[in-house]
Order: sequence, then C-alpha cells, then structure tokens
Amino acid sequence: MNSDINETDLAEALNAIIEAELSGVVRYTHYSLMITGPHRLPLVEFMKAQATESLLHAQEMGEILTGLGGHPSTKITSVKETFDHGIEPILRESLEHELQAISLYRNLLGLVEDKSVFLEEIARNYISTEEQHQLELQKMLRDFS
Repeated sequence: MNSDINETDLAEALNAIIEAELSGVVRYTHYSLMITGPHRLPLVEFMKAQATESLLHAQEMGEILTGLGGHPSTKITSVKETFDHGIEPILRESLEHELQAISLYRNLLGLVEDKSVFLEEIARNYISTEEQHQLELQKMLRDFS
C-alpha cells in the first residue's frame, strides 16, 4: 500500500462504512417487514435487495480492511426507530441513509485519491452505486411532494 496513505485514517473510514452498511442491513430488513399497502410487493423486494447489497458492501469493505491488516468493527450505526411505517417516511429515511453512505465513500475517496488505484476505483464505484440508489429514492418520493 502507498506509504502516503494514513493507515489509521483509512482503517477508521473503512470501519465507519462497515458500521453504516451493517446498519443498512437492519434498516432495510425492518422496512421490508413493515411496509403495507397496495405498493407493498415491489417495495418489499426493493428493500430486501438493499439489505442484501448493504451486507455485501460491509463484507467487501471488511475484506479490504483485513487485507490491510486492520480489524473490522462489530458495531453498527444507530438505526432510529420512528414507528412511522408509512411509505413516504420509510423512503425519506432510506434517502437519508443513502446520502450518508455517499458521504462516507467520498471520505474514503479523499483518503486514497491518487494514492491507490485499487481503493480509488472501489470508492468511485460505491459512490456511483449509492448515487443511483439516491436517484431511485428521489423518483419514488416524487408522488409525495
């Protein structure tokens, strides 16, 4: 690994991502169980796919972290339970979560840009993926504005 990368900052950034992605597993699984109404079926499938993807992202970041000699966190970021399980609040909370993920991946990119092609490409790919999710959620929310 490039000696210009601060290994402590990198480990902290990767652990922050792992914690956020693992909270996404809990968040999206919960949402998939709580959604009701006429749009339930496609939204449940969307939430389940998001939960699966969050787990994959956490695992991939953990593999990178351990490959660099780090130790993955067992924590998750807090998942606020609002007890408001209408479609609009769930979609708004999901959008907030995706925007936070983009911020975490942008932080990773800032740490590795021009220092590691591998890590830079990973960060860019994840930013792209999370931005796509954010756009989908914004589209879903249009009927509520």
